[in-house]
Amino acid sequence: MRDWQPFLGVPLWFWLFVLPTCIAALCLFKPASARRLLAPIWRILDRIYLGSGILAACFMMLILLLIVGQMIARWSNITFPGSTEYAGYAMAATSFFALAHTLTRGAHIRVSVLLNMNDFLRYWLDAFAMLVAALTATYFARYAIKTNILSDLLNDRTQGQDFVPEWLLTFFGMFANAPSKWGEMWAATGSEWVYTPVWLPQIPMSIGTTLLAIALWDMLTRLLANGETAIIGESVE
Repeated sequence: MRDWQPFLGVPLWFWLFVLPTCIAALCLFKPASARRLLAPIWRILDRIYLGSGILAACFMMLILLLIVGQMIARWSNITFPGSTEYAGYAMAATSFFALAHTLTRGAHIRVSVLLNMNDFLRYWLDAFAMLVAALTATYFARYAIKTNILSDLLNDRTQGQDFVPEWLLTFFGMFANAPSKWGEMWAATGSEWVYTPVWLPQIPMSIGTTLLAIALWDMLTRLLANGETAIIGESVE
């Protein structure tokens, strides 16, 4: 877990920390050029954040449906095995998928006492806080993904009563394998239900933390390039 394997011949820490910092520096010293280069990417990222928020809302609705299903099962004297675990997975997915979207909508808690002193302090303290948050979130996202991979290597399974169809595991496994292996994977897939592997409910954690890290770097570059924060609609003034 302590290794940082190279990617394309370059250490992973360069891609995760040095390159985004260099892009942020470009936005600071060459704001006009940075706006021209990054504007199309900003528009794409805004759609991704919105999609992540919609996905979080869908999982929140799933929690409601699971609760209703539990109530109906209790009234009908029918067992609903794994319902508590499924609701927990949906709650985790809701929380992590919503991170990036709520950041861009100002729904995260931000202490702005010092930021309100004057425009100079507001700009530089906001940039410093965004940089520290981006570095921290990137580190968190990296180890969230490593945790997901480790759970798969250990074949860690849930200790509850929740099951998933085997074809669902094959579907998600396709993204981690070359297309040449897909036929072999589906040929070996049965119709049984198996105990939920831990890596499956951990996927929203990995995706959500990665999107949060990207969003923080994104907000930092927009702040440096535009001279004002792109975070709108703060919850507390």
